[in-house]
Amino acid sequence: MTARQMLNKVPEVTVYFWIIKVLCTTIGETMSDNLMGMFAVGGDNASPDQLQIALYKVAAVTVVVLAILLTIQFRLRRYVAVVYWANIVVISVLGTQITDMFEGQGDVPNNMVAITVVSVSLLALVFLTWWLVERTLSMHSIRTRRREAFYWLAILTTFATGTAVGDLIAEQFSLGYLTTLLVFLAVIAVIAAVWKLTPINGVLAFWAAYVMTRPLGASTGDWLSQQDNQGLGLETTSWLFLAVIVVLVIYLQIRKPDVTAVTVTDGDEVRRSGATRRTAATPDIDASL
Repeated sequence: MTARQMLNKVPEVTVYFWIIKVLCTTIGETMSDNLMGMFAVGGDNASPDQLQIALYKVAAVTVVVLAILLTIQFRLRRYVAVVYWANIVVISVLGTQITDMFEGQGDVPNNMVAITVVSVSLLALVFLTWWLVERTLSMHSIRTRRREAFYWLAILTTFATGTAVGDLIAEQFSLGYLTTLLVFLAVIAVIAAVWKLTPINGVLAFWAAYVMTRPLGASTGDWLSQQDNQGLGLETTSWLFLAVIVVLVIYLQIRKPDVTAVTVTDGDEVRRSGATRRTAATPDIDASL
């Protein structure tokens, strides 16, 4: 049997990964609202109907941009930080837009519950189908187009699910954005502790934390953008966080601390080089569920 080296199409899970992921989720929330306000007829004085129309228009453009970026991503034979994280930013925006479109229909409280149930069910279906077809949910097994398609579908669904869960808890239960932020920060801390102290599967812990970072980032964005409460405002929050993301991604593109080479033999993963030390920020996600 011959072994060969190939590069993963996704980044190694390092502290940079989690920092940029949370920043992207914040951008998704604030940028979606910012774009909707910019393109709505009437601007800041736009009616709910005008905002909804603007949301549909902006979402359509976002879908086109995502289609272009995903096409580039699928054509690449290795992980490229700039392309990967550009996709994550746009998916974060689209995930917010999808949830907002459904929440804006009819009875909002009832819609939030329904959307949360549906999105969680869809996410479970995506993971179940992925597992039944590929027998793994590991990020370090993304080396075929089919697995990559499952991966990106799961990413999009996690963003929509996280948005729905965050909105439900923050608004329907009247916890407020800061309290919601702290709640999800605590949930992620619990997941990290359970992963660190128990034999829980690393893949399960990773995806659980991944979903929870979405409402964490969204709540952070909502909290920071509330100018009435001495926040930064939508526009400032969006561009500030985007600037930080750009700086970090440029660093990753140049220094490549998150690039992992995988040795495969006859199509089966044997080992991977360049792996980072196992910490709460970098879970061992090679184990298959």
